[in-house]
Amino acid sequence: MSDDDIPEPDRIAGAPHPRETLQLFGQARAEAGFLSAFGAGRLHSGWLITGPRGVGKATLAWKIATFLLTDPEAGLFGDPSLAIDPAHPQARLVQAGAHPRLSVIRRPWDDKTKKLKTEITVDAVRNLKRFFQMSAADGGRRVVIVDAADELNRNAANAILKELEEPPENCTILLIAHQPSRLLPTIRSRCRELRCARLNAEDLQGALAQAGHPTDHTESLAALAGGSAGDAIRLLNHDGLALYADLIKTFGKLPHIDRPAALRLADGCVGKAAEVRFGMTLDLIDLFLSRAARAGLMGAPSAQGAPGEALLLARMSPDDRAARKWAQLQQHLTDRSRHGRAVNLDPAALILDMIFKIEETAQGIAQSLKAAK
Repeated sequence: MSDDDIPEPDRIAGAPHPRETLQLFGQARAEAGFLSAFGAGRLHSGWLITGPRGVGKATLAWKIATFLLTDPEAGLFGDPSLAIDPAHPQARLVQAGAHPRLSVIRRPWDDKTKKLKTEITVDAVRNLKRFFQMSAADGGRRVVIVDAADELNRNAANAILKELEEPPENCTILLIAHQPSRLLPTIRSRCRELRCARLNAEDLQGALAQAGHPTDHTESLAALAGGSAGDAIRLLNHDGLALYADLIKTFGKLPHIDRPAALRLADGCVGKAAEVRFGMTLDLIDLFLSRAARAGLMGAPSAQGAPGEALLLARMSPDDRAARKWAQLQQHLTDRSRHGRAVNLDPAALILDMIFKIEETAQGIAQSLKAAK
């Protein structure tokens, strides 16, 4: 396989790569935090860009990289901006993935399995030594992007730590982290954090339109994607909104399920061609239970993932006791799902088992409510 054919682990299918994204939505505070430090001459060598998946962390990292590689001068022409003309020669090199003073560390390709590796290995980090030697010739700024730092194995994490402890001259290391708590405390302590927030409905709509996915279902996507443009694109790519609507129909009359609808849902997850649908069904069941637990504590959601969802959640999770039941079931089914996929359990059987557990829990909650009256 040629280098051009190897999939990029940091690209969401159906969306531009972060280096190609022109506008960053919803992260003005994180941008301002970086620009404030830069303008004050306090440019840290290590930056930890954190936040949920799909909210623009990688886009922010690439914009910072492009900004730094164009050799901006702080404080001479007013407040600096991360907005760089895409026609700028340095920006064009970044967009092409060919800038000699930019190195990107991500999960490598495994020639044996013909798949991307599940973690970033130490060899990928050791290549930085060569990069630093070769990129030092012209004396310009150098940037390293690690996407994502959560995927560094222990040896790779220790190798990155050494670079953070003794950073090369004129070098900035940008680490993207979905779950910063998984990183070594010493890595976190040597970086300044930029926190990226979940997108509101307006910013989500703008981000989706820019990515080539304009939609009239912004409310449903905002509810189900949790402010993540990446998750919203995955839902759109794999018909996730219709699938969630099928789930709500299946559970619409709880404490009793719609059995024909349940069977159709399970049958739709069978076969190699349905692997993506199977994974999304598991994810959406988990999300449904999470929203049920939250509804018992905070009331029915204002934004629905599908028609009828708010009324359903209000009925099945009326109080904090019900919320605890749904939260416990969510944890149990998450473990069940993980085990089932690990041992290649029949997808239809796993889905039906989860649906029946939800029905059983709903019936128990209904009986408790009836007895309390």
